[in-house]
Amino acid sequence: MSMTSEFIAAINQIAAERGIDKEEIFVALEEAILVAYKKEKYGLEVPEEDQLSNWSVELNRESGEFKLIASKEVVKKVKNSEKEISLSEAEMISPSVEVGDSIQIEMPSEDFGRIAAQTAKQVILQKIRESEKEAVISEYSDKIGEIYTALMQRMQRGQVIFEVGKATAYMPQEEQISNEFYRLGDRYKVLLKDIVDSQMVVSRADPAFLIGLFKLEVPEIESGVLEIKAIAREAGSRSKMAVVSHQDGVDPIGSCVGQRGVRIANVMNELGEEKIDIIEWDEDPEKFIANSLSPAKIEDVKIVEDTATVIVPNDQLSLAIGREGQNVRLAWKLTGYKIDIVPADPEAIEKSFSKGNEEKPLDGQKEEDKKTEEKEGGKEE
Repeated sequence: MSMTSEFIAAINQIAAERGIDKEEIFVALEEAILVAYKKEKYGLEVPEEDQLSNWSVELNRESGEFKLIASKEVVKKVKNSEKEISLSEAEMISPSVEVGDSIQIEMPSEDFGRIAAQTAKQVILQKIRESEKEAVISEYSDKIGEIYTALMQRMQRGQVIFEVGKATAYMPQEEQISNEFYRLGDRYKVLLKDIVDSQMVVSRADPAFLIGLFKLEVPEIESGVLEIKAIAREAGSRSKMAVVSHQDGVDPIGSCVGQRGVRIANVMNELGEEKIDIIEWDEDPEKFIANSLSPAKIEDVKIVEDTATVIVPNDQLSLAIGREGQNVRLAWKLTGYKIDIVPADPEAIEKSFSKGNEEKPLDGQKEEDKKTEEKEGGKEE
């Protein structure tokens, strides 16, 4: 198989795979190669109308050979040799020619093969990109918010490039989960977050990604029996999701967790390290705030304007605050209330700290660390 017919076969294959009209590729090639050739030969940025406007490039659709053609007018006396040819010369090419006819002459074109090959690659890539963009717009524009399985292709300036179906999707750094490493050739679920300039932008860090994963696992959400009322997410670390049931006898938390925890396990497997708290939403804000601080048990909630004061048993204090304040911070985001946590018995805390202990009371992190140390069997010396 010659080089040229391989070239045609390649174009046919690309056209078929990508659903591009191959004639469109051929015509674009002819135009682009002509421009490239003129540029190379005459350094013309934009060919002026009268210069070389009678040139064309012809690509043989079977053999893949390119010809450079000049169309010249047959005249008695040649004034412009670029565009005209004398009758006597023309008769040598085509005996029956007359003055006033146009005649096509193949021009000698040194370097033409090299220019053609370079240009062809660019043109084909350009056509593929254009067709991909059109396909993306038509196929995915009404599917924003859906979850897709994407194949990791490469990293590019900090972005992850995925293949979704036949299209290419980008996951910018701010849409990635910070502690995740994306491996070449692995498959990941992603949220189609947006289409910007015909490019698919996907996310794993967006709260809506978590909602999408639960929709896949929990048919009651899709059917509307359960509703996700709010979500607060620190991607890769921890999330809280508030759900409510619209049907008697359907337990919102149990439905999301699934039998033996199988539904929530499937979601968490997709997310790696991230912990998920399912919270029961309540239209009574005090109850909702108490629920939102789960797994901590709450004694009382009092709301003044947009601040909730929450009274917590001493032994639940560090749990309510969470590591580096994360539990209470997510509860704020989930409920929209600023939450102040107050110990039920501040004096007992004071006493335990005054026994030669200079740590500040109410520091949830240190309390939690102390508990961890006790569990792990004391400090390492």
